[in-house]
Amino acid sequence: MRFALILTFVLALFCGAPLGAQESPLKPLLTLDDARGWDAVGRLNLGTTGFCTGTLIAPQLVLTAAHCLFDKATGARIAPAEIAFLAGWRGGRAAAYRGARRAVVAADYVYDGSEKLARVADDLALIELDQPIRLASIRPFETGALPARGDAVGVVSYAQGRAEAASLQEVCHVLGQQPGVLVLSCKVDFGSSGAPIFAITGGVARVVSVVSAKAEIDGQQVALGTSLAAPLADLRAALVEEDGVFYRATPAIHLLSGHQAGGAKFVRP
Repeated sequence: MRFALILTFVLALFCGAPLGAQESPLKPLLTLDDARGWDAVGRLNLGTTGFCTGTLIAPQLVLTAAHCLFDKATGARIAPAEIAFLAGWRGGRAAAYRGARRAVVAADYVYDGSEKLARVADDLALIELDQPIRLASIRPFETGALPARGDAVGVVSYAQGRAEAASLQEVCHVLGQQPGVLVLSCKVDFGSSGAPIFAITGGVARVVSVVSAKAEIDGQQVALGTSLAAPLADLRAALVEEDGVFYRATPAIHLLSGHQAGGAKFVRP
């Protein structure tokens, strides 16, 4: 699961950048009051053993990471019939439960089970639900512009060891950027893939990235986030243009190493 960033250009990016400064702890959203306003974030159940985190960005659209939609044991796409979105999942109940009608991943994303930083920039997917969620208590989130280095952001995620309720980290920071990739001080783990990274402006929380991977820099854990800008526009266009049939089976791929059982559908968080 560790995505060790022993890469010169990444380490250079963080020279002098403090890790973990002024970060808030994770807060479990265990009660209705705790979770108020966050129920558009939900757990994505993938088949019978895996999960990721997803976010409702329109009544029938869930944003997540592309690698969540691949079976880590075979490399094959997970069929929409095996995907369920549990909005606001906590204490064994969901504020809304929906299946998936279809799903599309970023056009340039190629899953082969290996851990490569280059794929993080394309690690984005949209899931169209089988029915829209139109509840006053579950309002889809808007998306926003990519934050800059040093900006405060937050994250809501499910993860291994906290899969029965989402947790909120109100304040973490953007430590740096590469093209299409944010490096963040946010706390993530197995199950956090696809989790929304929020920026709050004018009192409104907007999704500005999704969690793609957990990484290390000089022994410090960081999160890698995918830029929404170009991939999200392309995904929306694909939904409109193809009217379709986005689910295309891919050949099974034999994964050689670097995979762990349990938790989520990724080698990353």
